[in-house]
Amino acid sequence: MKYKMIVLDLDDTLLRDDLTISPRTKEALMTAQKEGMKVVLASGRPTFGMKPIAKELELEKYGSFILSFNGAKITDCRTGEEIFSSTLSVDTVHRLYRISQEEGLSILTYSSDRIITENSNEYTEIESGLTGMSIQEVESFVETVREPVVKTLMVGAPEKVAEAEKKLQAELAGELSVMRSKPFFLEFTEAGVDKGTSLHQLIGHLGIQQEEVIAMGDSSNDLPMIRFAGLGVAMGNAREEIKEAADYVTDSNMNDGVAKVIEKFVFAYQEA
Repeated sequence: MKYKMIVLDLDDTLLRDDLTISPRTKEALMTAQKEGMKVVLASGRPTFGMKPIAKELELEKYGSFILSFNGAKITDCRTGEEIFSSTLSVDTVHRLYRISQEEGLSILTYSSDRIITENSNEYTEIESGLTGMSIQEVESFVETVREPVVKTLMVGAPEKVAEAEKKLQAELAGELSVMRSKPFFLEFTEAGVDKGTSLHQLIGHLGIQQEEVIAMGDSSNDLPMIRFAGLGVAMGNAREEIKEAADYVTDSNMNDGVAKVIEKFVFAYQEA
């Protein structure tokens, strides 16, 4: 199979634990783009927090794409055009705030290059570090959020987030997409919006077939695109349920797992 697109989660997939791309992986991705493949970054991160990585990989030059906010936005790196965007209504965000209080979790959302929250804590600090966005601690989350937003996060201790995920996926089924991107991050987007549905829209826009796509990830929010892709790949550091859903399990993010997939399934095919 000749693949035409590589779709990559960022944290714990493309990025090593120090949030850098290994030289071997970067070389593989640059070579793949030079040979005509589209490289798509697909993350729960806001668009702002993904742009430095897109710049490092020269996605603008090669006409590649960003799927941000867990698939709620698709951005053409060459033109800056938003091909797709979905939002949560103000009423929905306020309802999620009330639920977060009932669940004993903190809630955050985004405005431009800032993270909006009432309670800055170790988990909001992690999000700030991952995205490069500053934290704006506000007196009232509800009074501050007066326009639709793309996504909200509930954050807290992993065991509490896991309990909330199971409960809220059942309670909000058909209303919102609810999934964890990390053990302590519970993400909320518009119903039916995830990395898989967003990827489906993107390949339709480009005229690429489902079987021509490789998607790699490690977390629950990567499952929809792993299941959708022609070749769904789980990282060696992924949880067992992610590995079980994948077509192939590669090495870990610390051992060039992404590069090894490209070398095996893209370059080896081209040389054959």
